[in-house]
Order: sequence, then structure tokens, then C-alpha cells
Amino acid sequence: MHRAILGGGGGRTGRVRRTMTPVNTQEIAATAAQMVVEEGLEYGPAKRRAVRQLGLPPRTPLPGNDEVEDAVREYIAVFCADTQPAELQALRRLALFWMERLERFRPHLSGAVWHGTATRLSDIYIQLFCEDEKSAEIELIDQGVAYEPRTVTGLHREPVEALSFHAPSRELGETIGVHLMVHDLDDLRGALLRDNKNRTPRGDLAAVRRILDQLENH
Repeated sequence: MHRAILGGGGGRTGRVRRTMTPVNTQEIAATAAQMVVEEGLEYGPAKRRAVRQLGLPPRTPLPGNDEVEDAVREYIAVFCADTQPAELQALRRLALFWMERLERFRPHLSGAVWHGTATRLSDIYIQLFCEDEKSAEIELIDQGVAYEPRTVTGLHREPVEALSFHAPSRELGETIGVHLMVHDLDDLRGALLRDNKNRTPRGDLAAVRRILDQLENH
């Protein structure tokens, strides 16, 4: 923040006027990206914390998620290129394991694990599309999975149930957060529309298997 001193003529006391330095959303995105990669924060909290860390006003315009994702990819390329690919593969294999266990609910992988920006600190997000939305919860109970239910915002900004639990990853040597978002079957059609980068925003079982096969045979 800069201060411009305006001199007052005729002996009047000068006034102080504050002017704002233009906000650089790229700087916010870069700071948020470091938090995403190093601390496992989600984009929203990372952006808000970046604003505070940079000493910017609370109402500072925030970068879009696409801009933060680009910054995350740059950060990974510079600082994590030797470790992130293996961590991503481990997370995708763990996601596939749970998708196979929940195959009848039409699971679709989304988030950083699907898009390729995940590290060992990232959680796994899987969308389920059910004819009976309580059936997925009953399935977890039948499989002996201890989960925590909560309400989150769904694909169409409506409230949906999320079932969260921790799953062990033998490859990473730690437990990973897994979040199942339970949607109505009718939501599946709109869930596959391409995003702002012309990408499929989530992938089904076949797509996840295909990505793993391609990278493991590369």
C-alpha cells in the first residue's frame, strides 16, 4: 500500500490519501499453490490464507481455480518432479481399489487425483451416482467401513451427502482421506460435461484403469 501526500496550499494542513497497489492474482495463486502442495489444503482455503499471508485486504479479488491449478502444476514441476509422479500413481491405485469396491454405484474419480496434480497430502474424491442415495451408505456399513457423514455442495449447487473415511495406502505408508459424494443417478448426465479447459472433469472406472495402464506401461 502506497501513501500519496497532497500538499495543501495557502498554509492548510496537507491531507493523506491512500492508494491501493493493483492486486496481482498470479502472486496469490502462486502462494496458494505452495500451500496446496506442501500442506494439502483445498483451493478455497489456500486462496484465502494466501491473501492473509500477503497482507492483502480481505475483499481482495481472488484468482480462479484454473489459475491456481496452473500454479500448482508449475510448483510441482519445479520442486516435486522427482516424487510427485509416484505419489500420484499410488493415489490413483488406491482410488481404483475403492471404485471397484463400489462399482455398482457408478463411481467417478474427480479432483486433483483425476487431473494429475495430487501429492501424498491430497485426498481422494469420488462421485457416486445412485438410484437410492442411502444405498451407498448401507454398502459401507456392510463392508465394515467406519465413515463420517456430512453435507456438502453438489454438482448443481444443491446439498448432497458426503461419506468420508481414511484408507491405508501401503505404497505411501500412511492413510489417505477418501470422500464419497453421493448424487442422484439423474445427475450423471451433466457430470460429464467438459470444463473450462475442455477436459472431462471426472473419470469412470474404465478411464482410471486406462490412465494407470498407460503410465505404468510408458
